[in-house]
Formats: sequence, structure tokens, C-alpha cells
Amino acid sequence: MTFCRSIASLLLSCTFALVPGAHAAGIIVHDARNRDVAVTDVARTVSIGGAITEILYALGLESRLVGVDTTSLYPPSALHDKPNVGYMRKISAEGVLGLNPSLILAIQGSGPPETMDILEAAKVPLVLVPETFSEDGLVEKIKLVGHAMGVDARAACLSAAVSADLAQLRALRAKVTKPVRVMFVMSLQNGRAMVAGHKTAADEIIQLAGAANAIDDYDGYKIIGDESIVAAKPDVVLSIERGKDSLQADAVYAHPGFALTPVAANKSFITMDGLYLLGFGPRTAAAARDLSVKLYPALANQGGSFTSALSATNCRQ
Repeated sequence: MTFCRSIASLLLSCTFALVPGAHAAGIIVHDARNRDVAVTDVARTVSIGGAITEILYALGLESRLVGVDTTSLYPPSALHDKPNVGYMRKISAEGVLGLNPSLILAIQGSGPPETMDILEAAKVPLVLVPETFSEDGLVEKIKLVGHAMGVDARAACLSAAVSADLAQLRALRAKVTKPVRVMFVMSLQNGRAMVAGHKTAADEIIQLAGAANAIDDYDGYKIIGDESIVAAKPDVVLSIERGKDSLQADAVYAHPGFALTPVAANKSFITMDGLYLLGFGPRTAAAARDLSVKLYPALANQGGSFTSALSATNCRQ
């Protein structure tokens, strides 16, 4: 009888070990709310935040994803293959819970608050991933996501590759002798510019590229007038591609404020893919390098080559 019970116990333990995404002992994740979240099953994970989804794919965990949000644009197959739970700041609780998730990974700032409250009350483990716009913040984001999913070794591999890319970027940035002044403009609303200040992804990517944010007197995003634009003296306007809502170069050059700055005089306008530029996922170092070469074309011929460790490393197994 004891022998039979031992065999039964062994079979049960083996069966549990083979269940995709199951954590035998559970994992504790300390998240952005300064809370410890117990994760026991990642077989049905919902990802809210493009950077989180990108990390999960880079770690080879896409088979565990049962839903993503609309910012999950990379890889393109994510939004194409997985159910869509809406925009990260306007998530539908019903849409998420209807997927019967065993874990929800959401980037800090996801919402609205009432939706997050409902998800909390549903007793599904909800890990709020910190969104810190810095090199260290990016690496820690990868480690936290990997830890939550029970793949710390893969996360260490990905973190090392991203850290190597960031080191290359620092070497490239050191070649910049005179930082240009960049103004990130999200949009022009009734002729007024919505512009990024400090403590934003735009501010950090500008600095990572070896440039200076032309706005240095406030945090977050703010609509500013013509006088403030002229006073900031931007050399370059940076924006993101948003389809038909994308900011156009001609609109910037013709704007009364920008017309009195070097931006219009030098026709200096750069636009890049939004998730690539501002997502702070694994490709951030490459995005900052691409921006740096756009800002300083001479770098391409002065040791500006960038061989991504990320593209040469397989952290999916």
C-alpha cells in the first residue's frame, strides 16, 4: 500500500511539474505598489504594456500569453495573434477577466483606477511593473518580469545583453562634444505644442542619445505657448509616428513659435516609431543609438557602429 501511495505521489508531482507555467512553490514578486504578490501559475498571462509584451517574447514566453493591450506593437505578431484587452490607460476589466487569466502583468500607470481596483478584487495575481525611465530601471524591469514568470536565468541573459548594448551606447555618447537641444513634441493642439519635460520617457531617450532636453523647467507633459518655444531655443523637434495623427514637419516649420528657432531655419525634424523610441523595452539602446546618429550624422563615421548584443543573443530557452 505504501509503495502504491509512493508511486501515486510521484506521478502527481511529475504531472504538476509538466503543467506549463506552473510554479511548484510559488514566487513572490515585489511590485511597483510596494506590495508582495504571490504568483503560482503563469500559464494564462495577460500583458498590459508594450514593453512587458516585448520582454515576454524576448524570453520565449509568448505561448503563455492569452491577451495583450493595444500598445503591444512589437513583435507585430503579438497584437495580431493575441486577444486585445484595449489601451493600457483604458483597460476593460471585463475584457481582461473574460480571458480567465492566472496572472496579470501591467505596467505602472495602467488604468483607469477603477479597472485596476476591479482586477485587484478579482483575486487574480496582479503585478504592477515599475516604469522608471533610466538604464537601471530598464534592466530591473526585465528582471522583475522574468522573475514573475519563473525564468530568472533567461531574464539574466536578456538583462546582460541589454546592459551590453547600453554600454556601447555610453561609449558612443561620449563622442558628443556639443549636445544639441531637442524638444519632444507630442502634438500641436490649436497651434499650441504639447511638449515633454523631465521625468518622461522622451526626456530620458534624448539624454541617452547624447542630447539635451530643451525643456528644463517642469516635469511631465505640458502645453506651452509660442513665447516658451522661442525661449527654449530648440535645435531639433522630435516626435513619434502616430499614423494619420502624426505631427508633420511642414506644420512645425510653419508654426509661429518654431519659425523663430533653429528648428525651422535648419529644417530639423525627426520622427520615429513610438514604442521603439519611448517604450523602454529591450530595444531601447538601439533606439537611442538610431536617434543619436540622426542628431549627429558624423557619429556614423566616427566609431558610430553599433553591434547589438541583443540581436546576437538567444534568451528564449
